[in-house]
Amino acid sequence: MDFPTIHTNFWDAVIAVPAVMITTQLIKVFFRIPKKFVPTLALGIGLAISVLISHRGSIIAGIFMGWFYGYAAIGSYASLKTTIITFLHKRKHKRLSSLG
Repeated sequence: MDFPTIHTNFWDAVIAVPAVMITTQLIKVFFRIPKKFVPTLALGIGLAISVLISHRGSIIAGIFMGWFYGYAAIGSYASLKTTIITFLHKRKHKRLSSLG
């Protein structure tokens, strides 16, 4: 069995992953999707973008890269959210400690 050649490039990370993040957030806001289904939604959007747009010549490459798009978007969102929450918490704590 030969493994497929999967070509990935800079644009996969710069366009596809943010597109998955933005689309997931828009769907979450407008359709009030429960939080527990958001990662599955991101994975589905990543697979759709990859199979239907980015890698339509190879279904295996499309599925592989779709998982990459979805999970990269999930991880990027979680990391960004954690960073912002931590920053705001430290800022609030610092402000309260300077008052007392």
